[in-house]
Amino acid sequence: MMTLSNVLIAIALVSVAWGIVSSIVIVDALQKRGVKVKWILLRVLIIKYVGQYRKITRTETGRTGAWYYSFVFAMNLALVTAIAGLVLRTA
Repeated sequence: MMTLSNVLIAIALVSVAWGIVSSIVIVDALQKRGVKVKWILLRVLIIKYVGQYRKITRTETGRTGAWYYSFVFAMNLALVTAIAGLVLRTA
């Protein structure tokens, strides 16, 4: 039986996967623009790379790249739904 807490946690996991895809695309875009990426430290440096992506796309086009918003939305959705799911599970 699927409870609401399980559904929320499943949404959180899908959001994390979406964020991972977004971060890979962002890092790939940075590499194409000549930014050196340290793949071993990617989990630690991803926030730095997301900021660089935002800055570079704003400089190039005057607008922030869509993948920036994709990453930010996915990670925030994952955080909110995971917390809600865990709170409902313990209640």
